[in-house]
Amino acid sequence: MASKRSVTCLLSVCVVLVLVPHTYQLQSSQDWSLLRIQRLLNYPSVLSSWNVTTDFCNADPLPHLTVVCYEESITQLHISGREGSPSLPRSFSIDSFFTTLARLSNLKVLSLTSLGLWGHLPAKISRLYSLEIVNMSSNYLYGTIPHEVSNLIHLQTLVLNHNMFSDQIPDALSGLSLLVVLNLQNNSLSGPIPESFSGLKSLRVLVLSSNSLSGDLPDLSSLTNLQVLNLENNYLGPQFPRLGTKVVSVLLRKNGFGGGLPSDLSSFFLLEQLDISFNKFVGPFPPALLSLPSIRYLNISGNKFTGMLFENTTCNDDLQFVDLSSNLLSGNLPACLVSDSKSKMVLYSSNCLEIKDYSQHLPSFCQTQALAVGILHNKEKRRSGGKAAIVMGVVLGFSGSILSAGFAVFLVTRRARAKRSMKGSQQAILEHASSIHPPKLLPDASTLSSGLHCLFGYISQTMKLGALGIPSYRSFSVEELEYATNNFQASSFIGEDSHVQMFRGRLQDGSLVVIRCLNIKRGYNSQNFNRQIELISKLRHRYLVSVLGHCFEYYVDDSSISRLFFIFEYMMNGTLRSNISEEGQRLSWAQRISAAIGVAKGIQFLHGGIMPGLFSNNLKITDILLDQNLVAKISSYNLPLVKENTESMCLAGSSSSGMNEPNQRPKHLDKIDVYDFGVILLEVVSGRQIALTSEVEIMKEEFEESILADGTARRSIVDPLIRRQCCDESLKTVAEICLRCLSEEPTKRPSVEDVLWNLQFAVQIQESSRTGSSQSNTNSPFELLSLPHH
Repeated sequence: MASKRSVTCLLSVCVVLVLVPHTYQLQSSQDWSLLRIQRLLNYPSVLSSWNVTTDFCNADPLPHLTVVCYEESITQLHISGREGSPSLPRSFSIDSFFTTLARLSNLKVLSLTSLGLWGHLPAKISRLYSLEIVNMSSNYLYGTIPHEVSNLIHLQTLVLNHNMFSDQIPDALSGLSLLVVLNLQNNSLSGPIPESFSGLKSLRVLVLSSNSLSGDLPDLSSLTNLQVLNLENNYLGPQFPRLGTKVVSVLLRKNGFGGGLPSDLSSFFLLEQLDISFNKFVGPFPPALLSLPSIRYLNISGNKFTGMLFENTTCNDDLQFVDLSSNLLSGNLPACLVSDSKSKMVLYSSNCLEIKDYSQHLPSFCQTQALAVGILHNKEKRRSGGKAAIVMGVVLGFSGSILSAGFAVFLVTRRARAKRSMKGSQQAILEHASSIHPPKLLPDASTLSSGLHCLFGYISQTMKLGALGIPSYRSFSVEELEYATNNFQASSFIGEDSHVQMFRGRLQDGSLVVIRCLNIKRGYNSQNFNRQIELISKLRHRYLVSVLGHCFEYYVDDSSISRLFFIFEYMMNGTLRSNISEEGQRLSWAQRISAAIGVAKGIQFLHGGIMPGLFSNNLKITDILLDQNLVAKISSYNLPLVKENTESMCLAGSSSSGMNEPNQRPKHLDKIDVYDFGVILLEVVSGRQIALTSEVEIMKEEFEESILADGTARRSIVDPLIRRQCCDESLKTVAEICLRCLSEEPTKRPSVEDVLWNLQFAVQIQESSRTGSSQSNTNSPFELLSLPHH
């Protein structure tokens, strides 16, 4: 009887075990891969919900985290960290990370943005052979883009923008026959665009802006599906690219393109956005661009376009923005640009238009400038007055009759070329009529679910006017600045020094700005300022106070410049000093280190993000401003501004270190800024204002003593209001890198990359201490690692 009861009990236990859900059974290999990814990413907050019981395939998608499965295999992985996330700790291995990712063998969509990934993108990415969409933007990836990416034969979207990739764009990318979107914006890529890119027949979006690319473009006219081309902020040129007629957005701003515009541009019936500003274009401006059937945005400012405009010129009714500023145009502004001004913005300063305001040059200015580059029409030459004729004689040394004959030959040749171009244009119109409807964007789109929805959103957002981040640099009119400051009323005045007056203003779109006004000695025209303005316009970075544009005011009698205005972003939270050592808002320890990281990234951009780099920037804590999100931005850089014209006036001066490190030691110029950064860091940590070099030496001694002291004594160097917030190891890391920055010998100071690594490490330690999950790799500061300059 007892044995029967035992058997019955055993059977009951077995039935219970079968019926109870396997809640705690071992996870599948893919589940464990995701948990390992969580650990390799240093447990970011966006993955805080992941644990061994998580049902990844059935979890609700979140804005920053989505896992999609198909037939029990992960096909999509989207993880997005916080914008501006610091790089992962020194212990991070991107090779191990991709080894783990490769276990998700059916992955089609991989999006890992703003996660602090750093290192060389490993060749083993090719093991994820099913990938169709890759987005690894806003990380710290550097080195060369591996040619093994071309083995991803199903790849349709590759987005690697806002990283630190260098060297040339690999020719192997042309092997991605299905590629639809390629975005390599904001890296340090150099050299030409590969000729083989002309074979990417499926390509619709090509974004290569803000790199250091150079040379002529390959023939892109065979890319019949190309809709968006963004090549801004490079050194490309001089030939205008050959394009297919289906392009919607063409952005060539701030390059080296020159010559005249191709005649077939007037047949681009789908073109909505054209920005060719700040290049070297010459010759007549084609008014037909204003009436293109789809045009919404047109910017030709900062070139040398000539020709007469007429009041009866027609425009597209949907035109929203036109900038004709800083060219050599004459005649009358078209009535279609003046009427209904509320629905469009039209800028036209610094031409020779027949408009009664101070924004225009005298006609002789445009005639003289056009003669200098040999682009005046015969009719215009006859109309030029005696002053222009004298200039012509002095410059060219020929008599009037010889000049007329020479230009007559020029015109005959030009007309012959125009006839040939007209035939090509008519042929392009006929081709366009039969191919206006584009084919399907992506094959098998249904298999990509929400991932492709994001792709379509990306394309449409790229085409939208104004979806360009920081507002584009442009020239302003005097009228716009008078409106912004209520005619420069005293209430808008915020300060001055020996050379510059500053005003606060509000533009017509409601944005707040700071306007800096520089008085210029009589006798200088805009050509004297072109080089400086071109460099200023390239200073676009998250951690710099961006210059939004400039404006010239002229003397009426000789058209020379009387005043030069620069328009800056307005930083509503004041200086970094006012937020740490004055009454009012006081930044926490974490906020202070975050601000210091921002300053270091700004320095890194000034040194290596533009060519030539800007060094010895006279960095002071009062020149570090905070925006509405408490992001720290550098507001003053070492950009000498026509000092030969304005009595040695500069936007910034020599180093504040006072350490006998003038420009005669160019190989250590970057270390001058590192020293100044160390002084800023002293004040950030201590909360005490520093005015004299002797105070720096005193505080250096205190920091040196603190490093040898225990935790309690070490905190004596910290601002008392935040003393309890910082953990001992984080403080020690910051103090050590601060002292290295302040080394007397420049060669002993760290690089900007070293500074960034240490500050980011200090943040990691602080975060680990706050959450109580300190990792073993945070027991002591890691040895410094130098990355290539960005």
